[in-house]
Amino acid sequence: MKVLGDGRHVRLVVRDGWEWAERVGSTGVVVLVAVTPGRELVLVEQLRIPVGRRVLELPAGLVGDEDGGEGEEMAEAARRELVEETGWDATSLVRLTEGPSSAGLTNEVITFFRADGLVRRGAGGGVPGEEITVHEVPLAEAVRFVRAREREGVVVDPKVWTGLFFAGVSPDPA
Repeated sequence: MKVLGDGRHVRLVVRDGWEWAERVGSTGVVVLVAVTPGRELVLVEQLRIPVGRRVLELPAGLVGDEDGGEGEEMAEAARRELVEETGWDATSLVRLTEGPSSAGLTNEVITFFRADGLVRRGAGGGVPGEEITVHEVPLAEAVRFVRAREREGVVVDPKVWTGLFFAGVSPDPA
């Protein structure tokens, strides 16, 4: 394997003619399917510079990326990211599945957790420098909400649809 370029957060590598990106300083990605006691799916929205638009997402984040975070457990990172981004904490986390985010582009693997027993701990919104809007959407209205955000020009991360599936919501066709 040959390193083509090193950044603070990403490394570009090549092996046998295949180029891909690797995360630097992280051991994984966690994504949360969080449903409030009021049966609302917790979503986040923020500007994502690489796509140049606001993106509607499930709460998510990197594992072990903070100073002193080496060896951070996936569930610890999931809980930390949920509280940081949304203000909700979970009394328990259940691992649902894992898989590559884009197998032809990166070696990054994402792990989905269901966040159970949510308790409000704060407002959320992310860490300094992040401007995250938190949406708490009734499950019965979730598909309509997501489609409306699409029509308004917001990019919807496909993992949102996976989250709806895990929350027991059947999405309608586009």
